[in-house]
Amino acid sequence: MSAQRMWLLWRVGVFLAALTPLLVWGWQVATNAAGPEPGRHLLLNIGIGALWMLLLTLSLTPLTKLTRWKGFTLIRRQLGLWTLAYATLHMLSYALFILGLDWAMLGSEVVKRPYMIVGTLALIGLAVLGVTSNRWAMRRLGKRWKPLHRLSYPILGLVLLHFLWVVRADLGEWAMYAALAALVMATRLPPVARKLPRLRYRFSRI
Repeated sequence: MSAQRMWLLWRVGVFLAALTPLLVWGWQVATNAAGPEPGRHLLLNIGIGALWMLLLTLSLTPLTKLTRWKGFTLIRRQLGLWTLAYATLHMLSYALFILGLDWAMLGSEVVKRPYMIVGTLALIGLAVLGVTSNRWAMRRLGKRWKPLHRLSYPILGLVLLHFLWVVRADLGEWAMYAALAALVMATRLPPVARKLPRLRYRFSRI
């Protein structure tokens, strides 16, 4: 198998893996297996899916440094766009199932409720990163592109804060995601990032 075909299959596999949860949740709603509030079932699961996508996207750079495998770099933009897609679907689910597509009410909700303000800011940030994730934007922005895309770090903080306000009654689940986020961000600290290639060398000698 040629390398080009192998990378294509890898990208298709990642696409299908990212799409599968949405299909499963949709099937659960269609077959009345989503509980008494199918709308809230979709809303919560898609929101958590967006958080997972963001964590996976941010983990690709340290994984690349640790393994030097090109495959992680090839799917970074793809997973970033999936993060935006999940976050957008999360907002649309709220507008549809909670507000009944009352767009005027959505505007007032965003202004009144802190968790909506934080979530909306995160979504806007993800949209900016999504729009500028192509090669044309990279050429136009030049050296400003990397600093711009470091917005993903505060966006992760906003998403965790949004999630904290939503699930205040169950901090255990939130703490798990916060710990994963802290681990992912710790790998980006310069002292840790410099050690990742050394860890790869040590593992290769075991």
